[in-house]
Amino acid sequence: MKLGAFSVSLTVKDIAASKSFYENLGFQALGGDINQNWLIMKNENCVIGLFQGMFEKNILTFNPGWDQNAENLEGFTDVRELQKQLKGNGVKFLTEADESGEGPAHFTIEDPDGNQILVDQHR
Repeated sequence: MKLGAFSVSLTVKDIAASKSFYENLGFQALGGDINQNWLIMKNENCVIGLFQGMFEKNILTFNPGWDQNAENLEGFTDVRELQKQLKGNGVKFLTEADESGEGPAHFTIEDPDGNQILVDQHR
């Protein structure tokens, strides 16, 4: 199962302080908008998202259709197909993508320890 580009979405208290901290670790801004309280940062193949005031817990994030540079992939498994496969495996969903739609969509699941996993397709 190909889930797409992987990143960790971190909930932060002070996005400017977090940005500075991760810059000291060699991360650079890849996208986002600090004025909207979110940034995507990258260090080699490691990608993190910094989000202030948007959710309660850290989230593991997968982006079907993107590589680790947020560049479009030619071929990828649509988020709705991934959802169908996971449902077939008995995975329970917190939120679901509309299976009759196309284009951008997402779903959320949770692992046995309560860690949320977001599969978020942007195209």
